Amino acid sequence: MPQTPPFTGVFPNNAYNKNLYQTKEENYGGLYYHDNTIVSGSLEALIQHLVPTVDYYPDRTYIFTLLLSSRVFIHPYELMSKVCHLCVEHQRLSDPQADKMRLRKIAPKVLQLITEWTDTFPYDFRDERMMRSLKELTQRLASGDELYRKAVQQVTQGLIRKLTTLSQYEEALAKISATATDRLAVLKAKPQSVQRDILSICSDPFTVAQQLTHIELERLSYIGPEEFVQAFAQKSPLDNDKNCFSDHKKASNLEAYVAWFNRLSYLVATEICMAVKKKHRARVIEFFIDVARECFNIGNFNSLMAIISGMNMSPVSRLKKTWGKVKTAKFDILEHQMDPSSNFYNYRTALRGATQRSITAHSSREKIVIPFFSLMIKDIYFLNEGCSNRLPNGHVNFEKFWELARQVSELMTWKKVECPFEKDRKILQYLLTAPVFSEDALCLASYESEGPENNMEKDRWKSLRSSLLNRV
Repeated sequence: MPQTPPFTGVFPNNAYNKNLYQTKEENYGGLYYHDNTIVSGSLEALIQHLVPTVDYYPDRTYIFTLLLSSRVFIHPYELMSKVCHLCVEHQRLSDPQADKMRLRKIAPKVLQLITEWTDTFPYDFRDERMMRSLKELTQRLASGDELYRKAVQQVTQGLIRKLTTLSQYEEALAKISATATDRLAVLKAKPQSVQRDILSICSDPFTVAQQLTHIELERLSYIGPEEFVQAFAQKSPLDNDKNCFSDHKKASNLEAYVAWFNRLSYLVATEICMAVKKKHRARVIEFFIDVARECFNIGNFNSLMAIISGMNMSPVSRLKKTWGKVKTAKFDILEHQMDPSSNFYNYRTALRGATQRSITAHSSREKIVIPFFSLMIKDIYFLNEGCSNRLPNGHVNFEKFWELARQVSELMTWKKVECPFEKDRKILQYLLTAPVFSEDALCLASYESEGPENNMEKDRWKSLRSSLLNRV
C-alpha cells in the first residue's frame, strides 16, 4: 500500500494532478493516491488511516496534517472520540485479557500517537471532552502493564505542564495590557519635559533588537498550529455540521501576536512624534533605523517590518523638516528589502536565505527565523480561499491540506528556537508597557511638531484640537 512521506522529508508538492488511482487495499477504501501520496479521500477513511495497528504506524507528516486539517470538518473532541473507538473496538483493546501479546504490540503505537497529539496540539485538551476521551483510552492502555502506566503518567503530566504554562502566559499578557493602559493615563497627565523615551532606557540599537527578538520568540512559541486553521475556518456547503469553532475563542495567541506587531508600529511612531525638538526627533528616527537593520541581521523580519510600518505612518512621514536631518541611506536599503512589489519578492528571497542559514546553523543565533507574520497569514488565507476543502465527489481535498501543513510546519520549527540573547528586564518592560498614542493623538503631536502645510491638514488639526478640548 502507498505510504505517506516521512516527517523529516519534504511535504508533498501541492501542484494539483487529476491522474489519480484508488488504493487496492480494501480496508482503506475511499483513499486516493498520486505518486504514493494521499491526495483525497473520505473523512472516515482518512481517520482510519490515522489509527495505528499491530503492523502499521502513520508517518509523522500525515499525523500532523490530519490533526491540523480535520478540525475544518469535525471538532477535535469528535476526532478523538472516533480514534478511541477505532483503537478500542477494531484493535480489541476492550478486552486486554483476551490477547495480552496483541496489547503489548499495539499499546506503544497508540501511546506514541497520543504523545504526538498532546505535544503538537496541547490546546485541544483544554476541552473537558478531550480529556475524558484521553483518560478513557490511556486507562485501557495502562491496565495491561506497569511500564505503560508510567508512560501514560508521563504523557499526562507533560500535557498538564503545557496547559498550566499557557494559562500563566495568558495571565501575564492581561497584566501587561493593563499596565500599558495605566501608563497611558499617567503620560497624558505629565508635561512633555519629564516624559521618558526609548533613548533614555537604552541607546544601543543592537541591544534593543535583541530584546525585540525575545518578545517575538516568546509570542511565537505560544501560537498553536491549529490557530491558523481556526482563524479561517468556514462552513462548507457540503458539511452538515455547524462550524466547529463558533463556541470558543478561535485564535487568541495568533491575535495577540498580530496585536504586538501593531503595538510596536505605534510605539515607534509615538517615540518619534512625542519628541519636542526636531534634532531629537531625527535622532530617534536614526536610532530605530539602526534597530531595524539589526533585526534584519538577526533574522527578525517581523520587528523589522513593524518598525518600517511605524516610520511610514502619515504622522511620521509628513515630518519633512525632521526627515531632512536624517541620513536615510540605511532606511532606503531596508525599505527595498521589504518592498511589497512582486508579492514581496525581495523579502521572500531574504527569508529563504535566513531559512537556509537556520538549517545549517552551528549556533542558536544563526537558527533564528522570525517571518513577517502578517504576510504569512495572508499566504495561508489565500491558500484557504483559493482551494476548496472538498472535491465535487465530497472527498476531502488533501492536497490543499498538505500545502497548509507545509507552511505551518515551517513556523513550528522556527518557534522552537530558544533566544540566545541575555534578557534586559528594564528594556523589555518598556517595550511591552510604554504608552502609545492613538492615531488621532499621533496626528495632533505631528502637527504640533511641524505645523499643517495645506488646507486639508489645517482642517484636520482644528478638528483634532476641538475634539481634545471637548473631552477635557
